[in-house]
Amino acid sequence: MSQDLPDYYFRIRENGAAVFRVDTENRQRRIEMDQVAVVNVKNGEVKPHGDHKLSKEDIAAIQDWLDKRVALLAQRDIDDIHRAVDYLNITTQWVQSKATDEQLEDVTDRLLLAMHDLRSLLVRKKSERLLSGEDD
Repeated sequence: MSQDLPDYYFRIRENGAAVFRVDTENRQRRIEMDQVAVVNVKNGEVKPHGDHKLSKEDIAAIQDWLDKRVALLAQRDIDDIHRAVDYLNITTQWVQSKATDEQLEDVTDRLLLAMHDLRSLLVRKKSERLLSGEDD
């Protein structure tokens, strides 16, 4: 099993991860994890843990993880938006076929405001893209 383990383990946190170096080369052949750093995904900051000095290998592994994590989070964001479009369609079908008057009374104003806000921003952003395309 120890041959299959990565050299580093990243414990995901809300804004990044705690970085551990994985060690199986000890007398007890136990898995030991030594925290070497903390990474902030939002600003790319890497802070060594305690008195630890990061090696070139540490920095390279952390940067590789950071690049992959940022790409994964960006992909998740767009996936969430695609799901939101599906939810809007499902909501439309629910309103048309299943919703009671009481249920509609409960959600109509909030839905209308949210959809108005979204529509306003989408129209403005589309207009900005079209206008910037004319300048090219």
